[in-house]
Amino acid sequence: MTKKGKQARQDPYLERESRKYDHPIPSREYILDLLRERSRPLSREQLIQALGLEAPEAVEGLRRRLRAMERDGQVVRNRRKGYVIVDNEDLIRGRVTGHPEGWGFVTPDSGEDRIYLSPRQMRLLLHGDRVVVRIVGLDAQGRPEGELVDILQRYNRQVTGRFYSESGVGFVVPSNRRIHHDVIIPAAEQGGAEDGQLVVAELVQQPSERRMPIGRVVEVMGTHIAAGQEIAVAERVHGIPVEWPEEVEREIARFGEEVPEADKAGREDLRDLPLVTIDGPDARDFDDAVFCRPTKSGWRLTVAIADVSHYVRGGTALDREALNRGNSVYFPRAVVPMLPELLSNGLCSLNPGVDRLTMCCEMLIGPDGTLKRSRFFRGVIRSHARLTYQEVASILDGSDSEAIERRKDLVPHLQALHGVYKALRIQREKRGAIDFETTESVMEFDEQGRVLRIVPAERNDAHKLIEECMVIANVAAARFLQRHKMPALYRDHEVPDEEKVEALRQFLAQVGLKLPGNRTVPKPSDYAVLLKQIQNRPDKHLIQMVLLRSFKAADYRPENIGHFGLSLEAYAHFTSPIRRYPDLVVHRAIGHVLDGGKAADYETSADRMVVLGEHCSMTERRADEATREATMTLKCEYMADKLGQEFDGIISGVTAFGIFVQLSEVFVDGLVHISTLGDDYYHFDPIGHRLVGERTGKEFRLADTVRVQVARVDKEERQIDFELIGHEGRPRRGSPVDGKSQRKPGGSRRRQARRSGGRRRG
Repeated sequence: MTKKGKQARQDPYLERESRKYDHPIPSREYILDLLRERSRPLSREQLIQALGLEAPEAVEGLRRRLRAMERDGQVVRNRRKGYVIVDNEDLIRGRVTGHPEGWGFVTPDSGEDRIYLSPRQMRLLLHGDRVVVRIVGLDAQGRPEGELVDILQRYNRQVTGRFYSESGVGFVVPSNRRIHHDVIIPAAEQGGAEDGQLVVAELVQQPSERRMPIGRVVEVMGTHIAAGQEIAVAERVHGIPVEWPEEVEREIARFGEEVPEADKAGREDLRDLPLVTIDGPDARDFDDAVFCRPTKSGWRLTVAIADVSHYVRGGTALDREALNRGNSVYFPRAVVPMLPELLSNGLCSLNPGVDRLTMCCEMLIGPDGTLKRSRFFRGVIRSHARLTYQEVASILDGSDSEAIERRKDLVPHLQALHGVYKALRIQREKRGAIDFETTESVMEFDEQGRVLRIVPAERNDAHKLIEECMVIANVAAARFLQRHKMPALYRDHEVPDEEKVEALRQFLAQVGLKLPGNRTVPKPSDYAVLLKQIQNRPDKHLIQMVLLRSFKAADYRPENIGHFGLSLEAYAHFTSPIRRYPDLVVHRAIGHVLDGGKAADYETSADRMVVLGEHCSMTERRADEATREATMTLKCEYMADKLGQEFDGIISGVTAFGIFVQLSEVFVDGLVHISTLGDDYYHFDPIGHRLVGERTGKEFRLADTVRVQVARVDKEERQIDFELIGHEGRPRRGSPVDGKSQRKPGGSRRRQARRSGGRRRG
């Protein structure tokens, strides 16, 4: 029998465990606290004794819990079968990122600095695997170096690539360059694949110390990527789940097309409130609706978000698949949704004129744009209109009298939204949030799915209005989580690395500028001040590119460190639970508090949040990589019939092996290889982001204007080569920059680019 009285006094999570299990066992938190307290590894028998467990079911429960904690990377067993806590000074868990040259690094779940893995350590691993490593020192570049301790989870079940056969041996070269192992395909498992064909191989055996991974061909996609296949290829290369498991299909079969009356009970009725959705013309999943009215001291802003947590419950197959996907993936002409369409476009989508369940955030905004108060509650709404960005913008600027007449009942509310938006923008500038003026492009397709043209995406006040409403709702959510000390996921954006800040300062000094503030730890307002200073400079885009590249990527973590780019002390994603799993996590945490719960009895532990955050950050990066590749494939298709044509462009990237140029008219990037730049040796200056000719002093810098000719289009490799026709840069006067010459006479330009990591996607 378990000594329940003793455990109840010591385990603060016993009540939670008692609700989950008939025979409650010590919580993960309690086990970890015990290991920390003893400051040494403990065997299972020692843990049983220390925890006072006697009943067979309690002992068996502890065994299963310890196994689960091993799988999640919370503990590992040493050679003497003692359990050791991970994420301490010696053992760190995280996800592997592979490099085409065979080495890699581990990104710790805790958000600490990345850990280098040598090619020898990577022999057992593939890109995406989750591991535990031990820090063994520093590498030649001063980075922490790791040694593999344990493999927690294999990420790759299938690999997409080109099949080749040499001397009777079949193998697949992965299309994902981060997977550095070729996959051996035995003769009996080649599935009729022919040399050079694109195939999908299922991994039968993962790599080991003595052998490469072994697989079998399960799908042959053909020799060339046919029109319309680019999305399917990107999905397979990056392992994006597409098919819904049968158990998910069975679960969603119980949902109808309308919200049952019983589900509306106990919710605040906002159906008469003129909430509206504002989205792009092609949007199909509407997860946010807004309403605003002026008050004596500012505005009352209501943001209603689809209550996905009502339908997607923890522990269900639907929830497991939503977590597996992590987010919806938006390709140029298709979407891979996080939730089945019955929910994403149906029950959860805030379509006009129908009842929908929502999680609402009501905020009082001061005249200066500050958030005075907020409250969260569950509601039922009926969207009064499905509006587009262009329609709202034309109503607000008075340019569309027909739209103003058509929406006359909503015009006062839209004007109130515009008023609160302008106040929020003032507050945004006051706190020093960073605004980069970047140009995004969109593709227009014909009926056969071919790209007709690539045009800049239009952005108006309606876009910015919705953006600011969502930002302030996310701020309110983060404050709510903090106030109630709830485990959840924050959207963290760290201060740039000291080394990148120093490199940025050196670059700015070369162009006569200075980043204000602390030399090593800048504030967002320092960047904002600099951006204002460069507004009228001809090299504004060059400077913006360098500023942007000094930033770290934002990610999801249970620890709040603030959002550097937005200059916010706390920020959490709350407004898009249809397409982002972290938002669903936040909704569940808020709902737990609304139901009277507390942090101590919440079913998801803080450590589980660490794992969730890392996974969701990974799926976000995976989606970005897949969409970039699909987009670049489409751009290659678009450029395939333009060989020999000339275009104006700007230098969008400078590397040791050449310059990348973005065409001004069609927003396509391509490479001008260093070997084609003329009769000179060029040195790469990473601080100045330029190539400098050793003999002529000629410079090629970011944002220089050039004219190029389309020389080569390779849709399979997603690469475009340009030849330089004209350049408006000026020869550099003075001594050449220090550095190793990067021009290599002879050899394949494509091979040189690959050796240097030279792949660029548009």
